[in-house]
Amino acid sequence: VLVSKYTDHLPLYRQSEIYAREGVDLPRSTLADWVGQTSSLLRPLYDALAEHVLGGRTLHADDIPVPGLCPGRGTTKHGRLWTYVRDQRPAGSNVPPAVWFAYSPDRKREHPQRHLSPFRGSLQADGYAGFNALYERTDEPLLEAACWAHARRKFFEVHEATPSPLALHALEQIGALYGIEEEIRGELPPVRQRARQARAGPILTELERWLHGTLTKISKKSALAGAIRYSLSRWRALTRYRDDGELEIDNNAAERALRVVALGRKNYLFAGSDAGGERAAVIYSLTGSAKLNDLDPQAYLRYVIERIAEHPINRIDQLLPWNVAEHLATTAQKIAA
Repeated sequence: VLVSKYTDHLPLYRQSEIYAREGVDLPRSTLADWVGQTSSLLRPLYDALAEHVLGGRTLHADDIPVPGLCPGRGTTKHGRLWTYVRDQRPAGSNVPPAVWFAYSPDRKREHPQRHLSPFRGSLQADGYAGFNALYERTDEPLLEAACWAHARRKFFEVHEATPSPLALHALEQIGALYGIEEEIRGELPPVRQRARQARAGPILTELERWLHGTLTKISKKSALAGAIRYSLSRWRALTRYRDDGELEIDNNAAERALRVVALGRKNYLFAGSDAGGERAAVIYSLTGSAKLNDLDPQAYLRYVIERIAEHPINRIDQLLPWNVAEHLATTAQKIAA
């Protein structure tokens, strides 16, 4: 039921209809109760996952609107699902990748501030102003790392609307930066840092000069000027990756994590309530982290649900995806045999 809803994007009412066709009476209300009870059971594991995600030195962050219903009003509101991804594999690390989702009833900046209060390091995110307080906080402010995919998208939209040699030039230079990343993916941070400084550094220096020069020659109201200002206003954050081999060139890790939410949202329209949003955050976190570690989400949840009630709370991290991967692989081999 959980995997069908949160991984395969099948709403509970449709699952109920499918069971009914097979002669099994499972009302939607029963399925909803199961989801609520199971998410509560899994909450300690969700908290342990959050601790792991926030324990690294780099972090990807993004958010997505999730429509919900206002109780008693019959109207909708927009809650948010925030995603935080720790994935250091591109920098040659063996630390297990994981994603942590958190729900909030709105997009006020107090929510990411609360979520990331324990985190120390570099935050890779879009230009959402709500993150600014994290870069300005007095207690170990976070370092801002911007996303070249967002910057590239601005120039791509200009070129797609009206073919522009200037926008194309920017796209080609950004493409050269990505070409370097393809070659050094999986290398250790010092190797990545040296390669970026030696090869991406000159490209970035020339690109900045070109952006400033081009901005003086075109209409300030043009879409191309807007794309240029977007990049220049974030230049320090966009170029931070050059000098830090642990950082990525973009925030695509977080955007990939949100795709499952976007697909599910198309099918079941509403989170239902704030409680529904909280439940979704728990299940999305566990199934998403299972997939990042190449586990079958259904096999992983089955394993955890069978054991978590009796598992010592002070050893809950033993049930995190990477810690049960070997057992699940062994079980799968026995079944296949």
